[in-house]
Amino acid sequence: MTDPKAITTYSLFGENTELADLLHIESIEARSSLHDWSLTPHRHARLHQILTLTQGGGLTTLDGIEQDLHSPCMINIPRGAVHGFRFSSDTRGWVLTLTSDLMDQVLGDSSDILTTLDRAAVTPLRDDLLQLITAIRDAYGADGFARTAILRGLVGAVTGTVAQYIGAQQSRDAKLKAHQLFARFETLVNRDFRARRQVSDYARELAVSTTHLNRISHQATGQSASQLINERMLREARRLLIYTTLSAAQIAYELGYADPAHFSRVFARGTGLPPRRFRRHVTAGGLPPE
Repeated sequence: MTDPKAITTYSLFGENTELADLLHIESIEARSSLHDWSLTPHRHARLHQILTLTQGGGLTTLDGIEQDLHSPCMINIPRGAVHGFRFSSDTRGWVLTLTSDLMDQVLGDSSDILTTLDRAAVTPLRDDLLQLITAIRDAYGADGFARTAILRGLVGAVTGTVAQYIGAQQSRDAKLKAHQLFARFETLVNRDFRARRQVSDYARELAVSTTHLNRISHQATGQSASQLINERMLREARRLLIYTTLSAAQIAYELGYADPAHFSRVFARGTGLPPRRFRRHVTAGGLPPE
């Protein structure tokens, strides 16, 4: 683990002076190749950086978390975030560095965008952002009328686009996390539905609230967590009634019910028929009720 006392604060890689312009853009290889393509963990107190990798890759450390880099990708580095890189020697792309003053001027009171940009992130790179970065590179290298206004406008478009990238990634991550949570819930239900566990029991094991578990279940299936638990029990009850000779009472005990009459009522509510009539219906050649 990196010693916090050993982390150097730079304006740019290897520089301790203030940024002369409101922004700076250079190729990744221009500076990284001077450091054997390896940049030790450091931070920028008043600078925000956006890297776009169009070729190559490597490894980045963002606030102590290592991530692989595979081009094309975008890397968002908020001011104050500790970051380091090990690039492959074929890495190509751009480093856009923005001052805090410029960020504040361009984004103004857009607190939601600023909050999103304060998250270090690695996301896929699309052509829209690459085109904006190319436009900044061209405008930055040119002298002439309205240069500052053009750059500020482009910075607004870039930071807004990066915020969209990060927001979309957060949404994907949330959906993936919800999917993974629901998959774990289904696994637990399949394992324990005979134990007559309550939703709160499953929520406790999954380390979430019952409200959140119900929300995830409804998003995934349109049903509450308790409905899913009950449906799993009914599916097993139907299977036992169709494919075994166990009595309705024996099936009730098999499924964790202490009172067969209670099981019969629950089964009837779920299928439209009490257990014995359900079995007779199927034995007579009828289709099993859903």
